[in-house]
Formats: sequence, C-alpha cells, structure tokens
Amino acid sequence: MIAVVRLILLVLFFIISTVAGLLLCVVRPFHANNVAVFSSWYGWAAWIFGISVEVRKYQGANINQPCVYIANHQNNLDLFTISSAVEPRTVTIGKKSLKYIPFFGQLYWLSGNILIDRNNKSKALNTMLAAAERIRKNNLSVWMFPEGTRSYGRGLLPFKMGAFHIAMEAGVPLVPVCMSSTHGQFKLNRWNNGKVIIQLLAPAPLPDKEQMNLRQFAETLHQQMQTQIALLDSELGNDYTASINTAKE
Repeated sequence: MIAVVRLILLVLFFIISTVAGLLLCVVRPFHANNVAVFSSWYGWAAWIFGISVEVRKYQGANINQPCVYIANHQNNLDLFTISSAVEPRTVTIGKKSLKYIPFFGQLYWLSGNILIDRNNKSKALNTMLAAAERIRKNNLSVWMFPEGTRSYGRGLLPFKMGAFHIAMEAGVPLVPVCMSSTHGQFKLNRWNNGKVIIQLLAPAPLPDKEQMNLRQFAETLHQQMQTQIALLDSELGNDYTASINTAKE
C-alpha cells in the first residue's frame, strides 16, 4: 500500500513540477537561479521516499564566489537527495542526450544547464571551455559529478579531469560535495528509509601554476572526499537501519 501511495505522489510531483518549471522557464529562460529553484523542489520531494536529508555547508567557510562543485554520484535517488545542496547561481553539466527526454529534457535545457556531447571529444572540449567562459562572464558556479557515472555501491570511483580543467580555465576553486552512501537504502514499500547527510567542504583553491600537477590535485581531493564520505557513513552507522531503530527507541 505504501508503494502505491508513494508512486501516485511521485507521478503528481513530476507533473506539477514539470509544468510549473516549464512555465517559469518561458518567463525567464536560462536564468542563473532556475537550477537552484528546481533543485530545491526535487530536494523537498525526498520526503515522498521516506528519506530525511541534512545539508551541512562549508564547515564554516563562506564561498561568496563562483566555483566548480564536485559531488559523488551514486544512483537515480541523487535527484531527490543531493539536489538539496545546490546553491543559487549554479548550473550543472549533463549529457546532451538528456535534452531529448520528453518534458524533463526541455526543462533541463531551458533551466540554463550545460549540455555536453561525451561521444565527441572536440565538442566536449569546446563545451568545457564555454562553461569556463560562463563562469567568468556571468558570475556562475558549475556543478559536476567527476566520476562520470553512477557508482551503484562501488564506492567513490576515479575522477575524470573535466571539472578540474574547467576550474583551471575559469580560475576558480573547487568545492567538494560529499553525500553519505545510499546504495540499497531505499525500499519502495518501507515508509521510513532513514537519513542522508550531505557535507559541502571548504573551497579548495587550485595550486600555483608553477607547481600545478592537476591530476595529483584531483587525487588529493578524491582522497579527501573518500575520507569524508566514510565519516558520514560511520556517523549514520554501517547499517543505516540501525539509526532508524535507535530513533524509535
């Protein structure tokens, strides 16, 4: 019964949010805050899945400047969890094929997100250079998943270098976004599916150009994020259901 109610609520949410989003995009297409607005809607909908989301920001550090956010990408549930952490004046970079998904694809494009053709290296490079230019000219931040794909419980996968090249071209810091592990956490017919913690770390400025080893820098941030994710998982308990049972007692 819970599963049926949840599916009905989810369908209603998709219909209402997509129609409202498209209407907003008609009024202000490609606006710098469209993505943040829509992300807050999707983050709000996490309750439909019985998931509580806590966002912890910056560890006391205030960004107040354009940056490149790099986040771990686990599964399709990310749409309703990590979306809560998207800041104003932030756009994402996604696959060009998303544009052709009916309604959602048009909403994604009109929101101002950047579409990249991963199958064409030349076009992908031009897109990344254009993203760096948008950061500089429009005072925007860019949100990326440097793993390049969903991890599906395999831990934090190795990083691709696109996000780091964009940050280098734009001359902006990177902000790691770490989300606790959610693989296997959601059950459609279970009302309480536990808690997710999202931690935004302090901005990491690029090293001096004279000393720059971009790949080593990426590996350092990878290790920092891996450590932070492990800390979040430890806080929630190795078995997330333990935190649910503890809360009930």
